[in-house]
Amino acid sequence: MKKIGVFTSGGDAPGMNACIRAVVRASIYHGLEIYGIQRGYNGMINGEIFQMQSTSVSNIIQKGGTILKSARSKEFMTKEGRKQAYEQLQKHGIEGLVAIGGNGTFTGASIFYEEYGIPTLGAPGTIDNDLYGTDYTIGYDTAVNTALDAIDKIRDTADSHERLFFVEVMGRDSGYIAIPCAIGGGAEIVMIPEALTSIEAVTASLTQGRNKNKTSFVIVIAEGEKEGNSTVIARQVSEVLPHLDSRVTILGHVQRGGKPTASDRMLASQLGIACVEGLMAGRTNEMAGIVNSELVFTPFIDTITKKKMINPNYTRMVDILSV
Repeated sequence: MKKIGVFTSGGDAPGMNACIRAVVRASIYHGLEIYGIQRGYNGMINGEIFQMQSTSVSNIIQKGGTILKSARSKEFMTKEGRKQAYEQLQKHGIEGLVAIGGNGTFTGASIFYEEYGIPTLGAPGTIDNDLYGTDYTIGYDTAVNTALDAIDKIRDTADSHERLFFVEVMGRDSGYIAIPCAIGGGAEIVMIPEALTSIEAVTASLTQGRNKNKTSFVIVIAEGEKEGNSTVIARQVSEVLPHLDSRVTILGHVQRGGKPTASDRMLASQLGIACVEGLMAGRTNEMAGIVNSELVFTPFIDTITKKKMINPNYTRMVDILSV
């Protein structure tokens, strides 16, 4: 293998630039030509491909987002789109790919390999930390710390005004961001998709807290919570406990940006190098990840189909610590 390409796809995550940097410099270190593909699969289809040098990734390790840009491609979901992408790769002689993204990215890479035999290795880039085959994903640590910093500030206001705050964090299908934010932020309640918490249970817990002379509360809610989003939940709780002065804060996309933490930079660098060396060793259709501090490769099919479960002891910790 002499030439490989790297691209980012799906939602951006802090640390993607650190991973791009590692892929580029590991490729050059091993004597490979490395090409950047802009705007994910869309850019692959449209031929937005350029050769990268070591200087192409200077001064980016500390930057959030992705210098290669990111996009979700409906066109790549069609046979015609994938054919165009393959032809563009052939023009540049690209023999393998490093995909930085999540499930959708890896699903597309798997189909692409079946049709055209282009080997791809994936680096898990998503703040949700919901990919099977790695303990942590690139961007997760930064997103948690960003959200936690906001919750600390909200707690100050909650205490000052004796209010109940509903704080919504990202996590469409996962509570991995919500759980550490609730524990680290001293929240009284956490609501996540993996564990149904009824409105009745929430109001009972708040009533119990009031009876113990608590005057302020913070409830952390993952956006994919089965009872509804934070606005819906806040309205339902207020109907039962109208005497509580409540507010809703949705942190939103602020969690996806910002400088990556040291942990995310280290993880991204390690996984970027692993993807390059994995391609050189003949691996394909696998995601590089870290499990129990060891580098592992997990088949895309497992990453896509298997569920990464949250340790139930974490939700129990919230209950214990909110007494």
